[in-house]
Amino acid sequence: MFAHDRDTVPEGQDASSDKSRVGFILDLMSSDLALFIPLLRKFPKCYWTWGYRLWILNKSKELLSPAEAYTFWQKELGLVGKMLTLDSRNFHGWEYRRKIVVALESFSPGHVPGNGSMVEEEFAYTTRMIENNLSNFSAWHRRSKLIPQLLSKRQATGYERRNFLDQELELIQRALWADPDSKDQSLWFYHQYLVSSFDPTRPAYAITPDLAPDERGTYFKKQIDDLQEMLDGAENCKWIYQRLLELSLTYYVSSGRWLVAEDQIQLWVSNLITLDPMRRQRWADMSIQFGGQLFSS
Repeated sequence: MFAHDRDTVPEGQDASSDKSRVGFILDLMSSDLALFIPLLRKFPKCYWTWGYRLWILNKSKELLSPAEAYTFWQKELGLVGKMLTLDSRNFHGWEYRRKIVVALESFSPGHVPGNGSMVEEEFAYTTRMIENNLSNFSAWHRRSKLIPQLLSKRQATGYERRNFLDQELELIQRALWADPDSKDQSLWFYHQYLVSSFDPTRPAYAITPDLAPDERGTYFKKQIDDLQEMLDGAENCKWIYQRLLELSLTYYVSSGRWLVAEDQIQLWVSNLITLDPMRRQRWADMSIQFGGQLFSS
């Protein structure tokens, strides 16, 4: 069916000067896009439906003027926004939205109403989606991908980057505190992305690449203190122990100093082995990294 529909879309050079042909193309593309909306609602995770819509939109750039093609892409952004309102965690929809935004940003500002980069708008969109549903893995992931672009566009100074990191840490901290015993990995993955900024061995991931050693230590200590406080009432959450160990080991590797006592670290490892026995050997290896021997077998 998709192959047949593709055959009905005219091929050829830019037809923007031929009004009757342009009108035909506009009607054909509009009706075809409208035809597949019910299918999208019924099968929101079908690759072929999303792929066919994208093919039509790309054809609009070949066959229509920039302004007319831009209108198609802009309407599609509105449609995918509605689709994500119905199913905010549909990763097909999130990936489709990313492609729509990239296409809209590619239009020359001199020919269309847009002003190039949409990173500010998209970052704000992820904030709204996260506020509606903290367990939205796709929104957190998209946010992490937008941050480097956002800070680059803002030409953020070191001070502004640190402020931004503080705000994001506060946001994820509130989300984690809302249900510290949650098994929701999306929150912990975003937290991991943020705290990677403290690791001097991973400068490519750093929101704040110019942290001084004492500033780095302050960040590590605050996160460890906050996570230890979170353990009260969430003793069965393996993610807290895992992050405590990761932060402690990363700080030791980068500074040669420990922020917590060895017996405390060994207790975290022991709890992890109890809570996550399927990865027993991984935690045992981590124990050895810390210089401890919890068991001999």
